[in-house]
Amino acid sequence: MSKTNPKNASSQPIYSMTGFARHRERINESIGWTLVLKAVNHRFLDLHMRMPAGSEALEMQLRRQLKSAILRGHLEVTLTIERASQHQVEMDHSLVADYIAAFRAAATEHRLRETPSLQTILQLPGVFRTNAQGGSGNGSAEVRTAEMDLVEASVVSGLPTAVAALQAMRAQEGTALAAELSAIADRILAAVNRVTELHAPMQTAHFERTSARIAVLLGGAADRERLLQEAAVLADRSDVSEELARLRAHVEHFRQMLAGGGELGKKLDFLLQEMNREANTMLSKTAGIAGAGTQVTEIGLGLKSDIEKAREQVQNLE
Repeated sequence: MSKTNPKNASSQPIYSMTGFARHRERINESIGWTLVLKAVNHRFLDLHMRMPAGSEALEMQLRRQLKSAILRGHLEVTLTIERASQHQVEMDHSLVADYIAAFRAAATEHRLRETPSLQTILQLPGVFRTNAQGGSGNGSAEVRTAEMDLVEASVVSGLPTAVAALQAMRAQEGTALAAELSAIADRILAAVNRVTELHAPMQTAHFERTSARIAVLLGGAADRERLLQEAAVLADRSDVSEELARLRAHVEHFRQMLAGGGELGKKLDFLLQEMNREANTMLSKTAGIAGAGTQVTEIGLGLKSDIEKAREQVQNLE
């Protein structure tokens, strides 16, 4: 059976639900913003928005765009607005001169030789003051509204770049997961092939042992034909050929889905549940059979372990 390389043959990307992206832009010298997208596993799409006050309209736009780009996962969206300082620090030269004059007058009055320390003078109240740039600040509400309009337009324009970076990381993670799942599928198929090889000798040995035990129990009270019929019925209960055929079909379907790509998490999980059911049935049918049956049990337990590993991995897929 041919193998599929998920990295080269997928018609659609396979996305992990885990990813991170940070996108930053400056609108002008005084204002800029940073958008952080952090995605982790979740059964459905769960958007958690951390937005500045007054950006409700922007949040609604971001939600609509993100829902069209991300199918599953818990996505934390954090928007930070960065404003440059709009104040200048100035020294009140007149007040400093008054402080120095008062200091010297006090020294003369009390006949002291101390001179004023610059460090001391600069720590006195009122020596420094801050002046807002750009005037008195009239119309600050209008200025804030204009700023948010600029931020909203810029963030909406820059969101696709941030989403593309997030998707690139999720696709990279998804490719790695697909490769691991493909390797697990190879191991499952190898186990199925090994059990197939053991199946015929296991059935023959089981039939012979069952026939011998029935003969001992009946003590010759039944004819040979009847004895063989009963032994065949009992031996048939350990026939796992149907389970092996279904497992083989499931593995092929699993590989086809990996090759097709797209939204696979829930579909692959369901398929792996079906594989696990067949493995359990196979183990229950071959339990207690000595010889090859013991080998089948060991292989079956390993097969179940690989199926469980695959189920853990698909929980990370979109």
